[in-house]
Amino acid sequence: MAASNEIALELAPIIRVYKDGRIERLNADVHLPPSVDTATGVASKDVPIAAGVTARLYLPAVAAPSKLPVFVYYHGGCFCIGSAFSSIYHDFLNTIVSTASVIAVSVDYRLAPEHLIPAAYEDAWCALQWVASHAEGGPEPWLAKDRTDFTRLFLAGDSAGANIAHNVAMRVAAEGLGVGGARVESAVLLHPYFWGTARLPSEVGRVDHPFIPPHTVDSMWQLITGGADNDDPRLNPLAEGAPSLAGLGCRRVMVAVAEKDTLRDRGRAYFEALRKSGWGGEAQLWETQGEDHVFFLFKPGCNEVSLLVKRLVSFLKD
Repeated sequence: MAASNEIALELAPIIRVYKDGRIERLNADVHLPPSVDTATGVASKDVPIAAGVTARLYLPAVAAPSKLPVFVYYHGGCFCIGSAFSSIYHDFLNTIVSTASVIAVSVDYRLAPEHLIPAAYEDAWCALQWVASHAEGGPEPWLAKDRTDFTRLFLAGDSAGANIAHNVAMRVAAEGLGVGGARVESAVLLHPYFWGTARLPSEVGRVDHPFIPPHTVDSMWQLITGGADNDDPRLNPLAEGAPSLAGLGCRRVMVAVAEKDTLRDRGRAYFEALRKSGWGGEAQLWETQGEDHVFFLFKPGCNEVSLLVKRLVSFLKD
C-alpha cells in the first residue's frame, strides 16, 4: 500500500505526523562519528547503556592533576528531534570538555512520539545511574575510579535537555542515586524548555518565531505525552500543586536565558522561584542580550558564545 500524504498534525518547524502514522522530522540532523577532535584533542566514543539508551563519552586530551568531574549532558529538541551524535552537540561538547577539563557523557535518549514521555526521563535517569554506578567500579574505563570524581556529577542540557536535567535533579532528591560516593553537585539549565497554560510576556506576539512559535509549543506537550496538559509539573515546575523546588537534588544551579528567546521568561521565573523556594543552594542567572534560543549551538564562533562558555566553565570550576 502506498504511503498516505494526509497530514494529521504539523508542528512547524519541528515535526509532521501523517494519518498513516508516519513521522517526519522537519529539521535535518547531521550526525558525526566519534573521533579525536583535531582542534582540542578531545577523544570521544559511543557506548551502550541499556536497551534504547546510548551515550557519547568525551575525554579531555591533557591529563589533569586531580580526578575529573563528570558532565552528564541531555540534548534538546522538544523531546522529539535531535541526537547526542549530531554535529552541533559533538562540537559543543568538545569545546566544554577541553575548556572545563571534565569527562562528558552525552545521553542519546528515546524520542517521542514513538516513545512517549516519560521514556526520555527514564532513559536520562538510567544514564545517570549508570554513570554513578562506576563509583563502586564499573565496566567503562573512561569512568575509572582513579580518574573520575564521582562527588562532582553535573547535570546539564539545553531546551528539552535542560527540562530533563531539572526533572532528574528532582528525582535525585526524592530517590537518591543508590550508590555510595556518588553525588550530583550542580545543574546547568541552558534555555530551559518550560511552559504553561498562562502566557508570559516573552511568549506574546511571537507567532512567526523561527524556532519555537507559541502555538507549536502549546500543542507539543500533548503530542509527546499522549495527552497531558501544559501545566503538567514536568513541563511547568511552577504550576499549582507541582513539587516544591526546595527539593532540588543538587547544591548549585546555573540558568541561562537569551533576550530574544520565546522561553526566556520561563527560565527567569524558574530562577526566581528557586531562590525563594527554601532550597538551600546557590542559583545563578546568565542572560545573553541580542540572541535567540540555543544560539550557542549554531553560532559557535561569535563573541556571545565565548562569553557564555566562559561563564559556564567558571561555574563548573567554582
